[in-house]
Amino acid sequence: MASDIWKFLPPRLRNRLPRMLGVAVLSTAVAAGCWLLGGLGLPALERALSDRALTTFTRSRGLSPDIVVVAIDQSTLDGVRNNPTYARDFGPYPWNHFLWARVMEELAHQGARAVLFDGVMDEPSTDGSAELELARVLRDTRLPVYLGVATHPRAAPLPKVEPVHPPAAQDFGEGADPTAVARVLAFPVRTDGRALPRLESESVPGVRQSHNLIPPVTPLLAEANGFGLVEPEVDSDGLSRRTRFAYTDGTNAYVTLPVAAAADFFGATELVFSGRTLRLGQRELPVNPDGSAALDFGGPLHERFRIVPVVALLDAWALRQEGQPTGLDKNLFRDRIVVIGPTALGLGTPASTPFAAFVPGMSSRLAVLENIFSGRFITEAPFWVSLLFALGLAVLSAVLLMTVRSPTLELAWLLLAVVPLVFLAMGASLALGRVHLLGAMPVTAGLLSSLGAMASNHLFANREAAFIRQAFSRYMEPRLIEQMIEENQLPRLDGEERELTAFFSDIRGFSSFSESFQHNPRELVRVLNQYLTRVSSALLREGGCLDKYIGDAVVCLFGAPANHEDHAVRACRGALAAQAEVTRLRKEFRKKGLPDVYTRIGINSARLFVGNFGSEQLFDYTAMGDGMNLASRLEGANKAYGSLIMIGPRTYELAREHIEVRELDRVRVAGKAEAVTVYELLALKGELPAEKRWTVKRYHEALALYREQHFAEAAGILAAQLSEDPEDGPTAVLLARCREYEQHPPAHFDGVANLEK
Repeated sequence: MASDIWKFLPPRLRNRLPRMLGVAVLSTAVAAGCWLLGGLGLPALERALSDRALTTFTRSRGLSPDIVVVAIDQSTLDGVRNNPTYARDFGPYPWNHFLWARVMEELAHQGARAVLFDGVMDEPSTDGSAELELARVLRDTRLPVYLGVATHPRAAPLPKVEPVHPPAAQDFGEGADPTAVARVLAFPVRTDGRALPRLESESVPGVRQSHNLIPPVTPLLAEANGFGLVEPEVDSDGLSRRTRFAYTDGTNAYVTLPVAAAADFFGATELVFSGRTLRLGQRELPVNPDGSAALDFGGPLHERFRIVPVVALLDAWALRQEGQPTGLDKNLFRDRIVVIGPTALGLGTPASTPFAAFVPGMSSRLAVLENIFSGRFITEAPFWVSLLFALGLAVLSAVLLMTVRSPTLELAWLLLAVVPLVFLAMGASLALGRVHLLGAMPVTAGLLSSLGAMASNHLFANREAAFIRQAFSRYMEPRLIEQMIEENQLPRLDGEERELTAFFSDIRGFSSFSESFQHNPRELVRVLNQYLTRVSSALLREGGCLDKYIGDAVVCLFGAPANHEDHAVRACRGALAAQAEVTRLRKEFRKKGLPDVYTRIGINSARLFVGNFGSEQLFDYTAMGDGMNLASRLEGANKAYGSLIMIGPRTYELAREHIEVRELDRVRVAGKAEAVTVYELLALKGELPAEKRWTVKRYHEALALYREQHFAEAAGILAAQLSEDPEDGPTAVLLARCREYEQHPPAHFDGVANLEK
């Protein structure tokens, strides 16, 4: 039975702990080796688990308060093309720099804090006037603008320089001196000895090509506030998940566009990598040992940023020139960073993120910029932390499966528990610490440990128990066989003395109940079996040991053979659960037209002699002693008191903090001189209805008067309460006794009732 499993956990744990730890350590070592060597497809599994955790636990943070996106979307492409003035002045896409001059002018007027242009401006116009106009606007408006820079294998290399930030003013002249260009584009980076990633690509498998920067057009080199790389940063599977912040062409270091802008925001003169920290002026950010950090996208692009079409700014500029309202919210751009980039299908280089495939390429750079401001970069947990987690899961898997040894649990744990546990741990580390805990290695360790535990269970443990089960199955209860197997000890006939709680129950009026089935005895057997099954199940769930069935009676022990210190509480819970089952069974019987059924229960705790009583041919595990007799008497005494569950004084003493009771009376058992107090068990602590609590209070008041021989006063209280609670049996019984003693006072009254056999 499922409840019996818990009895054998401690001995199983003691006997098999070395084997459990061996399975767990070996499984973890294999999983760690596979991870380090990239075997079993663990890198791909890691990416899948990481992506799912990221999209599950880090999204829906709302719109960014600091950043607004100005999008080159389809409405802008159509709007510029269909507006004769725009089409004439700006030409076809990619538009000339006159369009961006108007956009920058309008953003400056709207109070933008800074502008990041997530694209490149490296193609000069035919006569150079367009870029000169844009440069003039940047110079006149003093709007901080940061331009993207692309790379190409055939671009001319730049000479080595010692960059400073911000760079000193350069005289580019008409030829754009390469040294001056390099001083503007390069960025001072201190790496703490680690190598920066190279600007390169792999056009042919196994052959990598170095890339060099393509400088923006010359007039903008002098007027833009900074320049940064806008190259895609992708993992081996093509998804954008992380950033490296800075790259090198083998000569100089260059930062990405978000870093170039953030450097000025935080007053940085250099980018410094130190251990697991990146310092950018006043800002310190966590990074991985290789200088990378994973991105917290916080959701899809449209859920994270306000998006305004470029054409809306063009229209606003045109309307403002005519002295008309622009139609834009005056606070939309004020003191916010504006990122301009393409979102229309077919423009720019699309990217794929854990949230979606084929998103605008600037999505990852927007995430970098937002993470720099919010400090929400995600870093990898130290390897030893993930290894320790993997070992913990492996130990848990081995201990759980090799201790419980349930085929159902084995299958459920293997298929339904290991991966969700790892996934939840990954989610918790992301949500609480912005840390990526490895998932593939712990999953592998947990699964391997589970398989190892299952193999151990089925190849070793079951083989050890097979002989004992076969030899004793005809003579012993299954629970005792399991106990003998786990403790490596044959059952003994001599037994032992210990304190436990005995439970007796039977059906009230069983003779009348059975007469209803005198013409259909098979139905009586079926109904009785159903009753016994329901009552027994309730008792077994609380750790009871079924002693025997005597017709309709159930005898059960709590505290033996399992040594439960809370045996009295378990017995009380079991009794209440059994009564609840009988209540449900009565409803089912009424629907089927069967006779009503009630159960009376007696419970008593005492030191009893418990063991296997019988002969060498047949024995039974049971208990003997006066305490068993009192439990049986209490069950029968319910009839005299109109109660359903009666408990003895020791049971009340042990369980009083957990139960609600009514003190019924003081009674003297036949053959005993000492009187004992008996109680009616009503409910678990805190679950007694207020109406019944009032009835119990009034009963106790009347009982005190009764013991003082104030029978008339006691009867008055009981009669009044019985009118409010007419179905309360003990109230009716004590009322009848008070009225009898009022009319016929007893000669010798000591307030004690005698319980006859």
